[in-house]
Amino acid sequence: MKENIIRDIKLASSGHRKIEWVKRNMPVLSKIEEEFIEDKPFSGKRIVMSIHLEAKTAYLAKVLKAGGAEVSITGSNPLSTQDDVAAALAEDGLHVYAWYNSTAEEYNEHLNAALDIKPHIVIDDGGDLVHLLHSTRQELVRDILGGCEETTTGVLRLRAREKAGQLLFPMISVNDAYCKYLFDNRYGTGQSVWDGIMRTTNLIVAGKTVVVIGYGWCGKGVANKAKGLGANVVVCEVDPIKAIEAYMDGYRVMPLIEAASIGDFFVTVTGCTKVLTKEHYEKMKDGAILANAGHFDVEIWKPDLDRLAVERKIMRNNIMGYVMKDGRVINLLAEGRLVNLAAGDGHPAEIMDMSFALQALSAKYINDNYNSLDKKVYDVPDEIDRKVAFMKLEGMGIKIDELTQEQDEYLKGWGE
Repeated sequence: MKENIIRDIKLASSGHRKIEWVKRNMPVLSKIEEEFIEDKPFSGKRIVMSIHLEAKTAYLAKVLKAGGAEVSITGSNPLSTQDDVAAALAEDGLHVYAWYNSTAEEYNEHLNAALDIKPHIVIDDGGDLVHLLHSTRQELVRDILGGCEETTTGVLRLRAREKAGQLLFPMISVNDAYCKYLFDNRYGTGQSVWDGIMRTTNLIVAGKTVVVIGYGWCGKGVANKAKGLGANVVVCEVDPIKAIEAYMDGYRVMPLIEAASIGDFFVTVTGCTKVLTKEHYEKMKDGAILANAGHFDVEIWKPDLDRLAVERKIMRNNIMGYVMKDGRVINLLAEGRLVNLAAGDGHPAEIMDMSFALQALSAKYINDNYNSLDKKVYDVPDEIDRKVAFMKLEGMGIKIDELTQEQDEYLKGWGE
């Protein structure tokens, strides 16, 4: 394996402080770390991670290492890696291959370097590691027991591969667990997207028209937080059921081509490609702000912006202004990449506490049960989802009721 590929090991002290801060606010993962230290479930196993390399992810990597694993880690997005956090992990003995603002070639090099560990378990965010293992790095598949996928985009890729009969090892869809999408996708994305937008633009949201494109769990969170900030929210959808839901949640619903001329902020949350394109840019008002909260930078179609613009100029850090022929300026945040990570610190630590607890326990489930798993996409087992929920309640000091035996039998029966 190659030596660590990081910017500067001297940045490690700052990274350690960030990791320690999030650890103090992630009680569920801290409890799992205690269990892993005692049980060492991953002894002799190698785990590769491609995930947004920041402090909360770093703590997950350290928890897996505490469980006995040899861990290699790289970023899942060129603009979400924090160089001081990468340095801290390298100093702690993990194999680290990532730096901020990597080129496409460097990003691919980092992914391959991380895979050189010859992993037994894969933890992916978006599906790039799994893609390499099914294409140019198939020689490594013989050692793979299985893995976990963090986000919607990666799960879509996995299910498409499974449907085609081409999935080479079992994967658990962490994204589809209740304790993930109900909290991470909704509350985490909702808060962190607006953290990133407001930090980057320094503009008020109240009174503005916010166009949220996609009303899945992430879109629900983005729309809800925008409403809370005082915005007038428009939702654009292709799913009729989600469109009705958005309408009944109190938002205006209309086609994107109509919303294009009235929006002040546009946030794409679809997981699809070419969502905002030439026909929309031509209708947008001067000063419109575009932000993407989907995994890949294909939702806001940049080639059309480049073709329409007569000039590109940096307006502020992480804001590129595209000057149109008529003088209008359309502002793109964070190169159209995940705005909450490329222009912010990602989801709050308390939210990722649940998501990364699911990752850790799902990886353990793969390790314990791989012999009985087929080459398919599995949901997170219900007992893991509920364990994380109960641990989270305990961490927050909240107690809840329990069914009596009579109530439990009543709910399971049909007689009364």
